[in-house]
Amino acid sequence: MANATGAPEGRASEASIAELVKQLSEQTSRLARQEVELAKAELQSKGKKAGLGAGMFGGAGVFGFYALGALTATGILALATAVTAWLAALIVTVVLAAIAGLLALQGRSKVRQATPPVPEQATESVKEDVQWAKSRARAARQ
Repeated sequence: MANATGAPEGRASEASIAELVKQLSEQTSRLARQEVELAKAELQSKGKKAGLGAGMFGGAGVFGFYALGALTATGILALATAVTAWLAALIVTVVLAAIAGLLALQGRSKVRQATPPVPEQATESVKEDVQWAKSRARAARQ
């Protein structure tokens, strides 16, 4: 005959509370170890996929760099049909240097806006919370 849990009645009544706690502890430990192993396997699989994706992004960057170089050469050769080759190369170089300078100035401006790296809004919010808690504490004392 079985009880409501499906275990034989005689066996359930024979097991002491200490034995049940021991079994629970062992099963909990085993379950935790299995969950950790599952998480490791899952993270390892995702890590491999992320590494492969990062490598592909790197390859795309290299080929994009070469494409930019080819586009630059194309621009120089196209401009060389109107002016001498050295002047065409100089004009393209000056244009590219000007673009690089503008990007550098904008980048510096953005970095200055981001420093110091302190979450100012969160800091202010915490200060307000502390003041609110202090005022509530004072009100409760009075």
